[in-house]
Amino acid sequence: MLTSSSPSRLHGLRFAFGTLTVLPVRVHRWDRGAARGGMLAAPAAGLVVGAAAAGLGLLLLALGTGPLLAAVASVAVPAALTRGLHLDGLADTADGLGSGKPAEDALRIMKQSDIGPFGVITLVLTLLAQIAVLAQLYGDSWTRGAVAAVTSAVTARLALTLAARTGVPAARPEGLGAAVAGVVPVRDALAATVVCTLAAAAGGGFLGIHGVVRAALAVLLALAVAELLLRRCLRRFGGVTGDVFGALEETAATAALVVLAFGH
Repeated sequence: MLTSSSPSRLHGLRFAFGTLTVLPVRVHRWDRGAARGGMLAAPAAGLVVGAAAAGLGLLLLALGTGPLLAAVASVAVPAALTRGLHLDGLADTADGLGSGKPAEDALRIMKQSDIGPFGVITLVLTLLAQIAVLAQLYGDSWTRGAVAAVTSAVTARLALTLAARTGVPAARPEGLGAAVAGVVPVRDALAATVVCTLAAAAGGGFLGIHGVVRAALAVLLALAVAELLLRRCLRRFGGVTGDVFGALEETAATAALVVLAFGH
């Protein structure tokens, strides 16, 4: 039976999947309420993306390929399902931060279509790190690689939920950053963090008690790294943009994978 909040939740899910993935989901509402629901539902979009990434990696392993190719596939899936927008945001944010220019000039650099040297280096190192970790984990066990792919994807989108919390301003009056900046109450963002951390720990349970602890730590430490980047961007740009959200997503995903790589 539908409750009075069901339509709002549906619009939130549409917002999350319609803006954070290329899945054919039409966004019917762009108001602050839908944005709030969308940012709270962002980890759900991450779960779908992560499951697809893990699924393709496992399929290739089952067909007899090595862990390196499976890792490349698992990294390619999130990029394909987001049209590379988060990677583009990471590169643009790196160029803006690396420019050393005032906020207005840095934001203008981030809006340019080309990618500068800071962006290229950051992209290469990030993708190499993600592939290296997943190749290691798939080589250890198929389960460990799959759990890592899903955990990192959910954590990456959870970082967006936290970045959209109340009190975080937008750097520009337009764009996706302005649409979602400050829409999530802090209490709801913390609740989402608790739920996702517990879910990640449950997933880590497939790898024993150490897997439980490692997965929970991966989520929390990755969010801490993303928070440091967020605060750096707030100081440099005066707020968040769509590019900053993309950078936070890729940073959290990579950090979570790195944490999961420890503790053979």
